[in-house]
Amino acid sequence: MLVLAWPLVFSQLAQAAFFTTDVVLMGWLGARSLAGMSLAMALLSPLLVGGFGVLMATAPMVAQAIGARQIKSVRRTVRQGLWVAIALSAVIVPILIGAEHIFPLLGQPAEAADLAALYLDFGAYSVPPALGFMVFRLFISAKGNTGAVLAIVVVAVVVNGFLAYGLIFGAAGLPALGIVGAGIATSIANWLMLGLGAAYAVIHPKYRRHFVLVRFFKPDWPRFFEVFRIGAPIGLTQISEVGLFGLAVFMMGWIGADSVAAHAIAVQCASLSFMVPLGLAQATTIRVGLAEGARDRARVGRAGWIALILTLMFMSTTFTLFVFAPRHLAVLFLDPARPENIAVIELAMSYLVVAGLFQFFDGTQVAMASALRGLSDTRKPMLVAMIGYWVVGLGTAYLCGFVLDWRGVGVWTGLAAGLGFVAIVLTVRWSRRERLGLVAASPLPAGR
Repeated sequence: MLVLAWPLVFSQLAQAAFFTTDVVLMGWLGARSLAGMSLAMALLSPLLVGGFGVLMATAPMVAQAIGARQIKSVRRTVRQGLWVAIALSAVIVPILIGAEHIFPLLGQPAEAADLAALYLDFGAYSVPPALGFMVFRLFISAKGNTGAVLAIVVVAVVVNGFLAYGLIFGAAGLPALGIVGAGIATSIANWLMLGLGAAYAVIHPKYRRHFVLVRFFKPDWPRFFEVFRIGAPIGLTQISEVGLFGLAVFMMGWIGADSVAAHAIAVQCASLSFMVPLGLAQATTIRVGLAEGARDRARVGRAGWIALILTLMFMSTTFTLFVFAPRHLAVLFLDPARPENIAVIELAMSYLVVAGLFQFFDGTQVAMASALRGLSDTRKPMLVAMIGYWVVGLGTAYLCGFVLDWRGVGVWTGLAAGLGFVAIVLTVRWSRRERLGLVAASPLPAGR
């Protein structure tokens, strides 16, 4: 598990660095710019992560095909995964470009909303390459070469960092574009990442024999809709979680701009910690899928439980950091010497403590969801996520934040409640996987 997962973990951390870089640089511009970036991410992240979720269907489909030695099926899945990425982009990009009409309807502060819309006018074009690269990334990872994925992402992150700094602050002879520069840099870096991933999948001898781009424009509607059938529940599951965090941003906007900026800091820290179990989750889906394709029940169980153990071991570290050193994290984003930042830092510290308390829930729910995903079990986990995040989580956030007047801390309490509900229910479902008929019944015939 660790051999397969560690490059995926660092790839997730590196890919998260796209937005982390932008958030940190916006913090250097000031709390208002940071609030604008937070609003932009509140709209972009659920849509992008939802798209990633749909495309995650290609991971178990490819892994199960490899496990069953069905090479043609691998090729069909990758091609139609790219078709699905194009279809999703055609929906997501116009929504992001029209963000200037969305934020006022949600009652957000005008200045932050204007800055967010400026970022999305250019950052929206990072969506097509990001989704396309996800397909190549899962294909390359399913064949065991996760180190190549890490190298590609690191190159793109470095390019994004230099471009973002130059275009935001006007360094190295580039124009000082502020938040617009961040959106341009992110889009350019994502297109670079897609180009490198596609080239690797087409040229490298290990992958070249699959001919994933040959006759690319020939439709394969059964496989196209199969990706959607398996992936749509995954996407809705991930939208349910990320969407809850996005709605939390809008709730913070009802409280004030300082709360939005503080929320951005806490969410960024929680998101970075989440990248490690998310990388483990991708490896888990692949390993469970390979075992399921070979119809090895014992290996299916080992893959899922080992993923949970490793995840909880890591989350114990982030729990300690968030609960006992929140100020050290907050001042990485805002200068404590500036008086206007003091209130934001104090709020961020209180949110980070709550984030620390739900680290174990967050890790458990993604580990169990990914294990079930490896069995192509996506619909019931989707329903669990929708109830957990949108009923339990959102309801608790509103109750604690506005009825009980706990304000921002109450909103974060709702996030913890939603994650806890989903974690418990999915763990029970995984433990009953054989009784529920989720695992293949018998070994493959000899010579298959």
